[in-house]
Amino acid sequence: MPHPYSRALRAHEANDEGIRLQKVLAQAGFGSRRKCEEIITEGRVEVDGVLATELGTRVNPDTQQIRVDGSRIHISGKHVTMALNKPRKVLSAMDDPKGRYTLRDIIGDRYERVFHMGRLDYDSEGLILMTDDGELAQHVMHPKYEVEKTYMATVRGKLGGNVCRRLVTQGVLLNDGLIRLDHCAIVDRSRETTMVKVVLHSGKNRIVRRIFDAVGYPVTRLVRTQIGPIHLGEIKPGSYRILSRAEVMALDKEVGL
Repeated sequence: MPHPYSRALRAHEANDEGIRLQKVLAQAGFGSRRKCEEIITEGRVEVDGVLATELGTRVNPDTQQIRVDGSRIHISGKHVTMALNKPRKVLSAMDDPKGRYTLRDIIGDRYERVFHMGRLDYDSEGLILMTDDGELAQHVMHPKYEVEKTYMATVRGKLGGNVCRRLVTQGVLLNDGLIRLDHCAIVDRSRETTMVKVVLHSGKNRIVRRIFDAVGYPVTRLVRTQIGPIHLGEIKPGSYRILSRAEVMALDKEVGL
């Protein structure tokens, strides 16, 4: 027996409002109308948490949440989510009263509603995610979802493997609590510096710099290379690219959307 419709679904059917569900699925890239009808009748689609199996169902994709196999769908053009490579000496903000270079100066005015999900300090560089999807941004930035972040840190001095192991197993006590790395591996060494790959979930302010300061190896360069499933890749400093639908869906899954 089909799950009863929500009140919102019944209202849309009665008033002949909204868009047919199979058309919305087709717009989101799930195949032909016939294929989308099969997806609906197979019981794989939910609207506002309610199973939808009737082909006459009409929805409003701007106000209702539609999921296929548990994953939120995205209609091309509805939201913009991008990956940006922030250079040093760029402020993680959309404007600055002091006139410093900001993220807005990189993306321009084409995407007026886009804002950044999290920050990098002024002297750090690398991956920043930006979007006009408020729900996605809230989940990515909320500590509850503990999105994994990867950094390449160059530190002053010859850092040994024992220090890396200690930061993972024991952690280090900072002024705002104990913090452990999820992963720490030495990538390269010179006479004066060591390059370390660091993975952690915490998004606290300047957390990587504070960790290595606390163990006596100040960071001289810090590059964030990955946030959840999204990689910095070949994006040049001061440039950005729009994420694919598959990448946004992977990010959604990472943060429980």
